[in-house]
Formats: sequence, C-alpha cells, structure tokens
Amino acid sequence: MTLRKTLLRGLLPVSAVLLAVVAASLLLGAGDVGPARAAAVLLGGADGDADARFTVLELRLPRTAVAVAVGAALGVAGAVLQATARNPLAEPGLLGVSAGASFAVVLAIVLGASATTVGPYAAVLGAAAGCLLALGAARLRGAGDDPVRLVLAGAAFSGMVGAASSVLLLVNQRASDEIRFWTVGSVVGRGTDDLMAVLPVLLLGLAAAAAVSPALSSLALGDDVATGLGHRPRRVRAVAVTSVALLVGGATAVAGPVAFVGLVVPFAARALVGPDLRRLLGVSVLLGPAVVLLADVVSRLVVRPYEMPLGVMTALFGAPVLVAVVRSSRLPSL
Repeated sequence: MTLRKTLLRGLLPVSAVLLAVVAASLLLGAGDVGPARAAAVLLGGADGDADARFTVLELRLPRTAVAVAVGAALGVAGAVLQATARNPLAEPGLLGVSAGASFAVVLAIVLGASATTVGPYAAVLGAAAGCLLALGAARLRGAGDDPVRLVLAGAAFSGMVGAASSVLLLVNQRASDEIRFWTVGSVVGRGTDDLMAVLPVLLLGLAAAAAVSPALSSLALGDDVATGLGHRPRRVRAVAVTSVALLVGGATAVAGPVAFVGLVVPFAARALVGPDLRRLLGVSVLLGPAVVLLADVVSRLVVRPYEMPLGVMTALFGAPVLVAVVRSSRLPSL
C-alpha cells in the first residue's frame, strides 16, 4: 500500500474520528453542564459561569488528555505485542500484562509507597513480568499456535493476580479505597499531575515501539529470515517487551487496567492499512485514543447522572471483536 493510500484509508479518517470524539468528550458529561455551556467556555465566553468553566477546564480537559495518552499507549502496545507473539489475540488485558501492572501498583501502595511517585515504575515492572509470562506461554508447544489456548493462559494469570489483589484489599483496609481504583479502569478524577507523572514513560515506550517496528516486521517472516536481514531476534524481542511494558505500565498507572483496547485497535487498524507494522502503529496511535475516548463518553451518558467505569465499557466494546476473531475461520494475517 502506498503512502497516499495509507493516508486516505487510515490516517485521515481516523484523525477526523479522533477530533470528533475529543470534541464530544469536552462537550458532554454526566453532570448539569451541557454542550451549549461547555461550548461557550471553549470559545472564550462564559466568564460568569464558574461551574461550567471548572467542569470543562479542570475536569473534562485533563480527563480527555489522560484518555488520549492511555489510548495511544494501549493501541500501540497491542500491535507490538501481537507482532512479537505472532498472534492476533495477544492483547495486554487478555494476557495478563495489565493485571500484572495493576497488581504491582497495589502491592506498592500496601507497602506504603506513593501511587503518584512510585506507581508508574511499579506498574512498568509488573507489566514486564506479565509480558515475559505471556510470551513464554506463546512459545510453549501448541500454545503459541492456538490463540484460544494463549488467551486461556492469560486469563489464568489474570485471575491469579486478581485474587492476590483481592487478598491485599482484605488485609489492608487503610489503602482499600486507593487500591480499588486499580481493580477497574477509569479516567475519572485523573488530572494533569497524574498525566505528567507517566508521560516520560509513555513517550519512551512509543519511541521504542517506533524504533523496533522495522525489525519486528522482518521477524514475522521467521527468525532465520530476520537474521539474514541483519536483525538479532532476541534483541528485537527484548526491545519489544520493554516497549510494551513501558506503555502498558504507564497507562495502567494512570488509568488502571483497561482491557480490550489492545485487541480492538490493531484489529481495526489492520483492516484499514494492512499488516505492515509501521503503518499499523501510525494508525493505532490515533485510533487508540479515539476508542478510549468514545468508550469514556458513552460511559458518562448511559447511566446519567452516574458513570460506568471505563474498563467495563471497553470490555463491552471489545468482547464482540474477541468473539469475531476466535470464530473466524482464518485469523487475520500478522
């Protein structure tokens, strides 16, 4: 596919969708500030409407920025993990990578650490452990060739660390409210300070993903072919795992475990621009925020004046995609 076709079929439509959902995120909410009042704030008016200004500028705007960062990180992480495992169902949430990151943050909080300062680093370590276990399961005889077995292995790991997090909740009531945030994904109440704490981690992960994408594309042809083209498969996989750990860890540290984004985004991006990983990452970094923001906007509106957790909404979006991939007679080519 030429660059022009990539722009027409992928980047331009996805960019338009992203701009639309960003606008919706700023204009719509579960509270009393409707689109008209929010638009007045964004256009520089509403000086006398303190409630609308606070809602839009202090709540919705930072929340939107966090959702954009989380969506970009999880979308790219899903594409890189699928390419590394050579499996279209290799998704951070399904394989336990997000659960590992979440458990690491919970453990750090229980041990007395600050979620703001230590959380991102603990989440990266937990995500790295989840990545290694997921890729180890993918390389086991039979598991890597069977997407369903791989997902079952990830579900087992997720269940194990989820149970461990529940135990920590029971034995440490002091931190239970703070810990509960990392059991369901959400961007409610996340602000600029939270985003800035994880932004260096996310940017480093995106840079690593971009750097390793050409080598990962060669690795899809087999280790021997990649070696013949001058790449070192072990080093490539190490950089890819590091990228996924940074992206998933940073996203989980700021928003908790948000499942299925890493499955839906690469699946849709692959349908738009094909299997080439470099084009796939270019579309995923825009499509990821669009998916997360859309889920967040819907979560505000379906049970007004309350809100549904973001992780629940992305699961509702992603479950049909998971079923479609599993039931497909021929899994999408990587």
